[in-house]
Amino acid sequence: MGEYLIVSPEDMARRGVQTLDFVCITGDAYVDHPSFGTPLIARWLEREGYAVGLIAQPDFHSTRDFMRLGRPNYAFVVSSGNIDSMVAHYTAAKKRRSDDAYTPGGRAGRRPDRAVIVYCQKLREAYPDVPIVIGGIEASLRRFAHYDYWDDAVRPSILLESGADLLVYGMGELQTSEYARRFAEGRPASSMTDIPGTAVVVDRLPKNLKNAVVCESLEEVSSDKAAYARACKTQYDEQDYVTGRTVYQRHGDVYVRQNPPMRPLTREEFDSVYELPFQYYYHPSYEAEGGVAAIEEVEFSIIHNRGCFGTCNFCALAFHQGRTVTSRSRESVVEEARRFTQNPRFKGYIHDVGGPTANFRVPSCQKQLKYGVCKDRKCLAPTPCKGMSVTHSDYLELLRELRALPGVKKVFIRSGIRFDYLILDPDTTFFRELVQHHISGQLKVAPEHMSDDVLREMGKPPIATFNTFCKMYNKFNREYKKDQYLVPYLMSSHPGSTMRDAIKLAVYLKQSGLRPEQVQDFYPTPGTISTCMFYTGINPLTGRKVYVPRSPQEKAAQRAMLQFFRPQNQASVRESLRRAGREDLIGFGAQCLVPPEPRRRAHEAPLNLPGRGGRGRAAKGRGRPPRGRR
Repeated sequence: MGEYLIVSPEDMARRGVQTLDFVCITGDAYVDHPSFGTPLIARWLEREGYAVGLIAQPDFHSTRDFMRLGRPNYAFVVSSGNIDSMVAHYTAAKKRRSDDAYTPGGRAGRRPDRAVIVYCQKLREAYPDVPIVIGGIEASLRRFAHYDYWDDAVRPSILLESGADLLVYGMGELQTSEYARRFAEGRPASSMTDIPGTAVVVDRLPKNLKNAVVCESLEEVSSDKAAYARACKTQYDEQDYVTGRTVYQRHGDVYVRQNPPMRPLTREEFDSVYELPFQYYYHPSYEAEGGVAAIEEVEFSIIHNRGCFGTCNFCALAFHQGRTVTSRSRESVVEEARRFTQNPRFKGYIHDVGGPTANFRVPSCQKQLKYGVCKDRKCLAPTPCKGMSVTHSDYLELLRELRALPGVKKVFIRSGIRFDYLILDPDTTFFRELVQHHISGQLKVAPEHMSDDVLREMGKPPIATFNTFCKMYNKFNREYKKDQYLVPYLMSSHPGSTMRDAIKLAVYLKQSGLRPEQVQDFYPTPGTISTCMFYTGINPLTGRKVYVPRSPQEKAAQRAMLQFFRPQNQASVRESLRRAGREDLIGFGAQCLVPPEPRRRAHEAPLNLPGRGGRGRAAKGRGRPPRGRR
């Protein structure tokens, strides 16, 4: 086994390292695993011959922690961690979270809000002249002027707010190799304006805008929501490594320049990531604090692919990883699983073999490798593209090889299965083996809603597609005598969702016998099409106006409607049904969502109905419920 990365002056002294070439800063605890972006980039740099150190969750109240490993020869590399720091700290209702799975002992508060900005500011205090490279999900999705849900305002590019020299967006291995080589050659950060997959600040536009486009400025998108929507569409249209052009956006007297996306890793390069000497566990210094919970889901899970051509509007993957799917070789994946069997903590269960979407292993069509992905349509929604190649054969063979490994008892698939892609495969072998071998009692799927109007704004297929999948799933479970359930991911209050849509979904759940224990309120995070809709009331892909549930009261009411069966939600559900003119759903009938208000004894206080204005009348007597509400 190798060693952990350098994290202290003692590590440097023990290894005979005088100075480091790069110092990586992360808002996560140090978990030496390829699922954690900063350790991955640090390992990549280390393999290329650079001396690399890592500072995890530095104390951001002073510069002392940031100076722990000294001045790097070339640059600091900064990330907030695997999760956006604001999402890590706040719920969709903007309530402060009480824990953090990426921190030792699960304790919240070890990283600041807007961690990338704060870390860069501290580095500038400590070392004003050392270049700073920012990357990871927080930086990547804020590379242009963007709507910030927590401020409820448009903020400028994070490049300007952080003062960083270079921003890496997307999966960063190849960009890292290029900027590291240029630093080693003695080139200044100011000269690195042309690296694919990066963004920088420049003083002026080039004289020739061939292969470039200018989107609406910070000033325009801050004052004009239609301009914001147009800028969003331009930025999304250029997120293809084959056809993407350089995008400029003016911020006052300067411009943010986003270069076209970096090409994806080849299969051989992708395999090589998993040959790096990861320890596949958190740093031993965290043991006394209770360890790092985030390792639990990934320690014995395998990532076999990158990219996603599903392109749901509420997901940032298309803007971050891109729509072109790449995958590791079966040999690489099997070798990783073989290492599991030599780990004393391994109990024989591989928790997941997936990625952004588990059952995507090849590009959606071969045409896109030469001509790029289509700008004017999605591969799967609202209807599947006729040119799409649908196959699960290679994924199926991979799973069979993993199941056959000595020491492996079960191989589960727990990351998302794209059910609309699955049912397009004329060969049902994979679907059957999924049911037979790869479900741990319940399969998580993401229909998200059932109203076709809402699904269209989400970029999801119509509900009929999910119904077809459910019928096939139930059929195969009966054939193989399996008692396995579907757990649907559902989202409330997405742009386009009215209360009537929420009621439709509740009725669908009642008729289907589904009782979702968790419902996700739509969370407007930077860099998604849906967030643009939330802010502007416009779908940037179509130009159509979209209804947006905004108030906390309406959002809470929609969420309660999807969990109508909970006693604590019944008053809210009754009120929403009355307002929508759907009192037929209040009562004791098979079609009803909630019972009527319970009758009160004469001596009890009158029943207050929330949102009705004033006191409700006390029910007279006991007896049976009134007609029509049984």
